[in-house]
Amino acid sequence: MTTKAVATVLVVQHTRTGGPGRVGDWLRAAGLALEVVRPFEGEELPDELGGRPLLVLGGGFLPDDDERAPWLPATRRLVAQALDGGTPVLGICLGGQLLAHVAGGRVRGSHGRPEFGSTRIALRPEAADDPLLHGLGDAVVAIERHVDQITELPPGSAWLASTDACPHQAFRIGERAWGVQFHPEAEADRIAAWDPEPLAERGFDRDRLHAAALDDEGAAVAAWSEVTRRFARVCATTP
Repeated sequence: MTTKAVATVLVVQHTRTGGPGRVGDWLRAAGLALEVVRPFEGEELPDELGGRPLLVLGGGFLPDDDERAPWLPATRRLVAQALDGGTPVLGICLGGQLLAHVAGGRVRGSHGRPEFGSTRIALRPEAADDPLLHGLGDAVVAIERHVDQITELPPGSAWLASTDACPHQAFRIGERAWGVQFHPEAEADRIAAWDPEPLAERGFDRDRLHAAALDDEGAAVAAWSEVTRRFARVCATTP
């Protein structure tokens, strides 16, 4: 194996508030640069990755919701390029669903029980030797915010984590592509800015969600900062 510095991670941001957050900070601290493209503001996605690792963030769309998010076909092409070329990928929430969709899995809208706020996520036995999730214990905590979910993982993928409400919380395709349903990039205080009315309609209290996430913040930072550093090492390592 040889190791090289990877200059830039291409980041696809789908909404104004859905930026890379602390995952971006941790990637920069690990020596990587970020090129954040915001197509919802009219910025164009590149036609080619050009060897750059790919980080696809979350947003309130389905992976094929092309009418509301007309940049999704270009995003899917980039994900397909990464899978075909063995380029590192991390998909978060919508990004994870999009990775599953491109690789042959299934995603359903408004399916199952919604998850909001800090959530205990069980790590499956397959995570024990995963390059990102190994050694984190039996469970981790992360902020959730979704009503859609992956109902079928892509063929041949490694199923890494689950919750009772949403079984497919994390998975890996091949050796260098990961998708997660939760939000490792989200700090607890982001919950304080969520609109309380839609949460209340679903039976959630925003202030309680915020307080619980604050209690879990130390554990979340410890887990996801390490996972991000491991992803950065994957990005800097070429077989």
